[in-house]
Amino acid sequence: MKTVDQCDFKDKKALIRVDFNVPLDKDFTITDDKRMRAALPTITKILNDGGSVILMSHLGRPKGGPEEKYSLKHILADLSKMLNVEVQFADDCIGAQATDKAKDLKAGQVLLLENLRFYKEEEKGDKEFAGKLAKLGDVYVNDAFGTAHRAHASTSIIAQFFPAEKYFGYLMAEELKNAEKINNNADKPFTAIMGGAKVSDKILLIESLLEKVDNLIIGGGMAYTFAKAQGGEIGTSLLEADRMELCLELLEKAKAKGVNLLLPVDTVIADKFDNEAEKKNVDAGQIPADWMGLDIGPKSVALFAEVIKNSKTLLWNGPMGVFEMANFEQGTRAIADAVVAGTKENDAFSLIGGGDSAAAIAKFGLEEEVSYVSTGGGALLEYMEGKELPGVKAIND
Repeated sequence: MKTVDQCDFKDKKALIRVDFNVPLDKDFTITDDKRMRAALPTITKILNDGGSVILMSHLGRPKGGPEEKYSLKHILADLSKMLNVEVQFADDCIGAQATDKAKDLKAGQVLLLENLRFYKEEEKGDKEFAGKLAKLGDVYVNDAFGTAHRAHASTSIIAQFFPAEKYFGYLMAEELKNAEKINNNADKPFTAIMGGAKVSDKILLIESLLEKVDNLIIGGGMAYTFAKAQGGEIGTSLLEADRMELCLELLEKAKAKGVNLLLPVDTVIADKFDNEAEKKNVDAGQIPADWMGLDIGPKSVALFAEVIKNSKTLLWNGPMGVFEMANFEQGTRAIADAVVAGTKENDAFSLIGGGDSAAAIAKFGLEEEVSYVSTGGGALLEYMEGKELPGVKAIND
């Protein structure tokens, strides 16, 4: 793997694709800076070598042009503080100002470019746009695992302009190493915990995992489609009616492959989608007509936790319920505790698969208690599905 450790950046301008797509509140204050912190080791290595750094990223989903709320200038002060360097800012990612500022950059200095997605050419993977970005630096570094599954101009197309000078940053290398461990070198028993709203989002992943895991735990919103498919009553719970047949096929596939597929045996239900709703506990598949399932129940927690604590490899992607609401977070919290217990007491390797799972682990303050928390939900899922990630292929080619 070609990482930044294989390059001496002295007197070189490193053009780094980072993932600074951080959440901002209405006052443009960063509410979670984890993605920025994850890029610091790569940036620091280059500066310590005597190089300079040009950072490019996207932020949010602007609609075809510059939007104030998606400007990367809002993160400038925090980034300067983190690096202990006054980070310069170019109010465009291409054009005269970006070119001049990049040209004048001295060793030890850092330049942040404006949001790449202010140009539709970025997401289109436009080669000409990638070429304009490429002219700003001497070396290309991709440290944005969260966007590695996108064939965008700055994540894959740009690499062809740096045939001999392209590298993975430390974050990318770490993400790939941990994903690879799960994919091809998992110690047994291997347990995957799948949650989230829709079966359709996870079909390919579940099918891929059935070839590898010993236990597959399914919770969250998608469990209600499984329950309905098996003849249960799910009230007004989440349902993908067109996926019920598929759920039955997956159950059969698991049985044929000797995989222990576990579904919730009880569920916490509410009379409306509200933290203050009336709630009670019922057996799975026994939800009254006007009620909805919002969390797994205590019997499911006990069943799942027992399997988790006795595993040697754990992959967790997706919450067990609506953990964002305090009254329906118990199931997700209990599974997080079980993953931590398995990691510590059974010396298991635990990978938390980005997205909502990462948000849940962070909410419960357990990020340091598991083996690794991925920064890339979609990218990790596609990698686990066996797909080649454009951002990875571009460096390896």
